[in-house]
Amino acid sequence: MLRTFQMLTHTTVSGLNIIPPSQESGLYETDTNCPKMHTVTLVVGKRNSGKTVATINLIEKMKYDYVIAVSPTMNSNKEIMERLNIEFVFEDADDTTIIDSIKKIVEDEAKDLERYKHQLKEYNNLMRNIRNGNVLDDNHLLTYFADNAFLKPQHRWKGKKPRIAVLFDDMLGSMLYSKPRKLNSLATYSRHLGQLSEGGSIGVSLFFLIQSFKCQVGGLNKVIRNQCTNMLLFKTKDEQEMADIASSVSGEISKEQFEDVYNYAMNDPDPYPFLFVDLHKKSEHPSMFRIRFDKYIIIPEVNVDKMQVEIPTNIPV
Repeated sequence: MLRTFQMLTHTTVSGLNIIPPSQESGLYETDTNCPKMHTVTLVVGKRNSGKTVATINLIEKMKYDYVIAVSPTMNSNKEIMERLNIEFVFEDADDTTIIDSIKKIVEDEAKDLERYKHQLKEYNNLMRNIRNGNVLDDNHLLTYFADNAFLKPQHRWKGKKPRIAVLFDDMLGSMLYSKPRKLNSLATYSRHLGQLSEGGSIGVSLFFLIQSFKCQVGGLNKVIRNQCTNMLLFKTKDEQEMADIASSVSGEISKEQFEDVYNYAMNDPDPYPFLFVDLHKKSEHPSMFRIRFDKYIIIPEVNVDKMQVEIPTNIPV
């Protein structure tokens, strides 16, 4: 039964309107046509579909400072993985304390950044007092004096928050997936990890490479799927999987439209065809759907049966 709301009306109360924050929590600036950061990215495809190649390309384009890899098969992909700055590798996917280790890495980055900012403030005050000829305590002077010179405090990332990606690969049936309490927590609060006293946080982006969107045992669970910000979907013949994925974007377009978009992407003649779905796209992006990363799929408002592709001239390659 079709319901109508034509008879409804409303009155407005002044002073109680919603005022959003000036910027999103944990947001980093990224290149124009790249997704927002931080992300929870699902890369869904069968074996040898190209998941690793596509993910590495995205991590490169997003300009992460380094990667934490969780995978028991790192050596088998060693050649292509060497394109990334992988600083930490955890191979035992049955060890649930890995999540604690990842959190500590991020928290240590936050502590080091705050250490640097505190020392830099003290150093600048010291230099100002020296220039003004103020009397200073010898111990204070020696704090930043070595090799006959005053040494400015150093920070690996030059006072900026490091961009960190965590890559989970080949973990089907692992304890991290089978007993996901800690992993669920990481996915839910990933952009809030490494909180800073001045506000904000370091955060991490998560990349899950999986062979199926849903799995009865030892797969990626609903909590993590619900945190998804974007998805790389490779070719699948599983109708139920397609229905599950279509349902996950049902708030944006209909199931029929999603199938049209998916089929359009899969028929692209260039290598490594996959559908990129950006559930939290930037406002300036013309579509939430792309073929790979370089072709936006435009859905006409009038006729959804016909698709066209717009290729931006300024997309990073």
